[in-house]
Amino acid sequence: MIETRYTRQEIVEIVKMVRLDLYNRGLHCGADAIRKEMEAENIEPLPSGSTIGRILSLNGLTHRRTGYYEGD
Repeated sequence: MIETRYTRQEIVEIVKMVRLDLYNRGLHCGADAIRKEMEAENIEPLPSGSTIGRILSLNGLTHRRTGYYEGD
């Protein structure tokens, strides 16, 4: 099992990519589901559920949204 350590910014990008991948596949795409996917891929450091939630919120990826829209 290979562990790769990522920078804070890389973790943010990974969270966003995993979230959009789950969303596009019609799967649950909340913080717990994202954390489980990242854990399965041995991503380190593994962020907490609340950290993932903050990342999603800051990037407009909540409530089935896929980002910020014109007029936001």
